[in-house]
Amino acid sequence: MSTLKEICSGLPLNPLPPNRGRYPNVPHAPIRTPNLTAEEERLALRNALRYFPPSHHATLAPEFAQELRQYGHIYMYRFCPTLRMRAYPIDQYPCHTRQAAAMMLMIMNNLDPAVAQFPQELVTYGGNGQVFSNWAQFRLVMHYLSEMTEEQTLVMYSGHPMGLFPSLPSSPRAIITNGMVIPNYSSRDQYEKMFALGVSMYGQMTAGSYCYIGPQGIVHGTMLTVLNAGRRYLGSDDLRGRVFVTSGLGGMSGAQAKAAVIAGCVSVIAEVDEAPLRKRHEQGWLMEVTSSLDQCIKRIREAKSAKTPLSLGYHGNVVDLWERILLEFERTGELLVDLGSDQTSLHNPYNGGYYPVQLSFHQANQFMSTDPDRFRNVVQESLRRQIKAINKLADAGMHFWDYGNAFLLEAQRAGAEVQKVGGGATEFRYPSYVQHIMGDIFSLGFGPFRWVCTSGDPRDLAVTDNIAATVLEEMSANVPDRVKQQYNDNIHWIREAGKHKMAPVVISRDHHDVSGTDSPFRETSNVYDGSVFCADMAVQNFVGDAFRGATWVALHNGGGVGWGEVINGGFGLVLDGSDEAAKRARLMLNWDVSNGVARRCWSGNSNAYETIQRTMEENRQLHVTMPFPVLLRCFIYFKCMYSLFSNLYTL
Repeated sequence: MSTLKEICSGLPLNPLPPNRGRYPNVPHAPIRTPNLTAEEERLALRNALRYFPPSHHATLAPEFAQELRQYGHIYMYRFCPTLRMRAYPIDQYPCHTRQAAAMMLMIMNNLDPAVAQFPQELVTYGGNGQVFSNWAQFRLVMHYLSEMTEEQTLVMYSGHPMGLFPSLPSSPRAIITNGMVIPNYSSRDQYEKMFALGVSMYGQMTAGSYCYIGPQGIVHGTMLTVLNAGRRYLGSDDLRGRVFVTSGLGGMSGAQAKAAVIAGCVSVIAEVDEAPLRKRHEQGWLMEVTSSLDQCIKRIREAKSAKTPLSLGYHGNVVDLWERILLEFERTGELLVDLGSDQTSLHNPYNGGYYPVQLSFHQANQFMSTDPDRFRNVVQESLRRQIKAINKLADAGMHFWDYGNAFLLEAQRAGAEVQKVGGGATEFRYPSYVQHIMGDIFSLGFGPFRWVCTSGDPRDLAVTDNIAATVLEEMSANVPDRVKQQYNDNIHWIREAGKHKMAPVVISRDHHDVSGTDSPFRETSNVYDGSVFCADMAVQNFVGDAFRGATWVALHNGGGVGWGEVINGGFGLVLDGSDEAAKRARLMLNWDVSNGVARRCWSGNSNAYETIQRTMEENRQLHVTMPFPVLLRCFIYFKCMYSLFSNLYTL
């Protein structure tokens, strides 16, 4: 068994560790199909071997080549540590700075089998959200962090540690970029090749920046979404007896079960893979599990009638579940579902992110690598079936929204009936949860947040919970009613989280909020001034956080909706109780939120306009360019004059 000191000592070369291959007791990533040429395979092999001295190439080259051909990527399983991967208390890491120790803790938490989706392939969540590209990178990063001083910065290029570079104590301790590909070459197929070559990586939103803390990191945002969906669509804060149907119990989607129960409703979540379903049940996230559609319908009726909160995991395909609910409606006239959505990983639809209803789980895993063209067709047919059932239920009164997972985008590409007549480029028959639910909340400056105690002591977590809730209660005392509602929701989340056995172990914050992400089909889908496909905000967020005190900053291509569809900028911040940490937090967090609110204000959002105006009154150093109102009659007048002059010119 290796120790923390051993995994921080660099690559083990003398002797090489034994090659244990894939562990049989953990879930593994689907086989990738990069379709490399013979020359590209040789290049991928050369790229992997450059981490090692030539004396080891004869041993490593054959096994790396086999990994590439067998799994579609060189993971370097030989160098996977035998140490139990988890977030150890911060004082146990062998390093010179607490900032470096915090990053080491975060990295190991991302790869904890209780957190990570495919831990041995270094995938944290979303099917392909990598922490690193291979295990050599993990070991080198841990070594660099153990050596780092407060006058050095670790520079990361898509999983590859470029090295430690001289910097200032006020500088970030790490600069991370993932997938920064020239825009014209940012297609999915090209990504698969670049990842196989070991030169680029998909870091999702929080995997490649070491900020992921399992589904509990998104329970907060999911709970807010469900609560506000009830307010918007059902006209009520009281969700007792209301039914929410969705799918996915993996990394991000696993939050749905816990969040729905905290919100008070009946939730049914379909999941085809037994491993995450069983994990969520064992962890207490899911209250019940069944593989019977009859039992699903029975429990929906019972819980709905009793108005009892319930999280029920259906082990099966969500398309079957939707079609059965539709059949019940057609037979009885009873609409069993009030709210609906989907959280399958459709940013990655053909490599394990979506399982078509026509195939079993195991058949699908086989087809996606042996017959990818046929598999693509089957996925698209399944999406069309799913949308057909959802449309009929929506016509009957169900309220459905897109959860920002590219569900409607991929359904449209599959030919499903999701178009919105007269809609813009980011609009579909159903709104995204940002457009109807969370967008205005983001524009008020609110967004999902997270903090994690680096001590790993639940008593410390209780103290920080109480501090946060108390501060929010004080802040909410003198704000408008609609802002107060958001404070109350967040206070409710903090107070309830402990009761529902939420026990994080690391400190950081999500990209998914008001300013961190430019995502035209999710976070910025309610930006309507034509700038929805621009990514200035995320890049400015990354740069601005870097020189205002962040411990580390990250910029990603991809995340949530998929490679080439999103740019996110985010940060990690270590708070140690010092005056310096307080100064950094105040300066950086004010910028981080105001940056996004200002962008949303300029795009025309009234909530953002009022919020940034109020913020400028509180902070006289803040001066934001404010938009003037533009009256519709100006456009009508211009159109009339244009038509008049055009007619005169014709005459």
